[in-house]
Amino acid sequence: MIRNKKSLLTFLLISSVVLTAAPFTFAVDEGMFTPDQIASLPLAKRGLKIKPSDIYNPGGVGLTDAIVRLSSGCTAEFVSADGLILTNHHCGFDALVSASTPEKDLVETGFNAGNRAGEFSAKGFTILLTHRIEDVTAKVKAGTESLSGTNLADALKKNSEALRVAEQAKVPAGSTIAVTAIETGYFYYLYQTSEIRDIRVVFAPPRNIGVYGGDPDTFEWTRHTGDFTFLRAYVAPDGSPATYSPQNVPYKPKKFLTASLAGLKDGDFTFVLGFPGGTTRYRESQSINYARDASFPLLYKWQRAVSDALKTIGQSDEAKRISHQTDIEQLDNTRKLYEGGEHRLKLAQVVEARQAEEARLATWIAASPDRQKKYGSILPDFKSLYGEIYGAQRRDAIMRRFPDPRWTPVFSQLVNAATAVKEGHKPTDTELGRMRRALQSREGYVEREVIKFFLKQLDELPANQRFATADTKFENKMGKERRDLEAAFAAKVAEGPLVDPAKMLEIYSMSWNDIKAQHPFVAGLVEERSALTDRTIKLVDQTDRLRPLYMEAMAAMKGVKPYPDANFTMRFTYGNVKGYQSREAEFRTPFTTMKGMLEKDTGENPFDAPQKLRDLQAAQDFGRYGEGGTVVLNFLTTTDIIGGNSGSPILNGNGEQVGIVFDGNYEGLGNDFYFDPDVNRTISVDIRYVMFVTEKFGNAKWVTDEMKTVGGAKAKAVGAVAGFNSDRLKNQDDRNVIKRVIP
Repeated sequence: MIRNKKSLLTFLLISSVVLTAAPFTFAVDEGMFTPDQIASLPLAKRGLKIKPSDIYNPGGVGLTDAIVRLSSGCTAEFVSADGLILTNHHCGFDALVSASTPEKDLVETGFNAGNRAGEFSAKGFTILLTHRIEDVTAKVKAGTESLSGTNLADALKKNSEALRVAEQAKVPAGSTIAVTAIETGYFYYLYQTSEIRDIRVVFAPPRNIGVYGGDPDTFEWTRHTGDFTFLRAYVAPDGSPATYSPQNVPYKPKKFLTASLAGLKDGDFTFVLGFPGGTTRYRESQSINYARDASFPLLYKWQRAVSDALKTIGQSDEAKRISHQTDIEQLDNTRKLYEGGEHRLKLAQVVEARQAEEARLATWIAASPDRQKKYGSILPDFKSLYGEIYGAQRRDAIMRRFPDPRWTPVFSQLVNAATAVKEGHKPTDTELGRMRRALQSREGYVEREVIKFFLKQLDELPANQRFATADTKFENKMGKERRDLEAAFAAKVAEGPLVDPAKMLEIYSMSWNDIKAQHPFVAGLVEERSALTDRTIKLVDQTDRLRPLYMEAMAAMKGVKPYPDANFTMRFTYGNVKGYQSREAEFRTPFTTMKGMLEKDTGENPFDAPQKLRDLQAAQDFGRYGEGGTVVLNFLTTTDIIGGNSGSPILNGNGEQVGIVFDGNYEGLGNDFYFDPDVNRTISVDIRYVMFVTEKFGNAKWVTDEMKTVGGAKAKAVGAVAGFNSDRLKNQDDRNVIKRVIP
């Protein structure tokens, strides 16, 4: 559920997590595979009934042609011939917030366009279509076998760009070719994509369905959240991409998904197509250690501090409460992600497991002169590098985040100005315009609270990682005395004269000596961040050299072919419906229902089920979507997913959509670094609940009528008379499904 971006100073922030007891020994159901790898997987044995080419067909049309990436950082899928899109409620959340007012909060009430004329533009939303995916590793590396260092990097860059330019010349207007390095160059993949820029909102359930359970239930099982939204893609009348216009027409996708109403049972095969975000499952132990002990603990505390401040200002200002809903949702989600990630990394002893693997690797390398020549320096170089770079990793983690450009704009602009002076940089008109906009959009209370948070974090550093400039600034005080001094400083920054752009502009006219004299804390911060940047550049340079060799050596030792880490490009993962043991003496079964949702209901946000949903359950009015006296709501599978997969379709062995991925479980967090088949689970909304809420609760049958469905009570009753697909009836499990649905 998270949308993350990386930069030079943040590349280690989300040094992802892989939950597997033995890194590089791939667990059952582990892997976010590229589409070209699908044909090599043992899918028929697991329960896939269609051909791999029905999923990904580079020479024709496959299910992957129905899968798109949303600009909100999520996955979505076409579910009709007229560009109807299905994704998560939290993925379309910002479109509802942008269209809301204190008088009309669409997050709270939900939205039903009624017809296509009533669909409104999803502000800022686009979708990315993926037309081609190709492993071009051999092409990019051709002729570089004898090179190393800068010569190798330059040759790879030249080959990659030459390939991109050559392939770009072959594609139609509107398509873009990108050649992307994965695993710092262990793999290279080519992607051909295009964009649709007119996206509109069709239907969204109200908050107490789409966000039922709220933050308390995020990453938890059991779960009862109807996390879905319908959108639609529009293009110009000639079919070309275009921004919003009343003259635009619904896009006609090459492929759209069919929904299965037959349901699932424990053990059924499933697979997921989507755009998972960053994982780092082949990282050295020091990188995982940094995430566990420095980065993750700071991140979840920081997210909580910002969220709490935003909630406070929303209590007295309804307009701000509405406008910051998306921010709070993302902050709370991210906070729980990192908090759970730290907990799981410690509990599963992932660092220790990777260290044991590295000890085995050292022995394996030492056993062969050829290996010693090729790989012998890897582990010693990592040890030396991290010993030098991460002597103060908790302090470095803070410096990578403070100041916070989004939530401490005044202090951020002050530090930016001081940095420019130190470097002799004259601000451009663009930079000055950015500065003025940042100061205009500030939230004074939030800035004060976030500055106070970071100052307290600096004060809590151990003795060998202290930031001496801060200790001097706050007179080496401790406890309440120091907190009072920090609060006074935060208030002066957030509400002082520098909130005026003209006053901020004066900083650029000062000398560096003047800044050190008048703003010693800022000067010390600038110098420390500059030193950190130098260390980070060195770390990136060295790890880019070491990591491909490290990964190659590990794979060779294990005798496995690695799958590429996720990078927000199209991936495939498969598994089965299955529960898990969450802790001692506690087993979680894999299905929840609307009946269970109402058992959890308290009548208060976030557990306040709509009365109409209660009435439909009481009347047993489920239409064609019911099963066992209720409607199945959420379910678990062993598929391997991560942030970015939100909104992905989950499909059965026939390639029919049975649900929408929207979350993972708490016990599976840390899965950017490792995968644990015993507890890692994907949480999805059953497609029948999606359609039930849309049709029976939301009175939007016009939407479900547009979708193609198979199975379900009504469809199978008709099939029994008119010749239902006999191939599916050859399977005893399918006959049992029909017996269950049709009394």
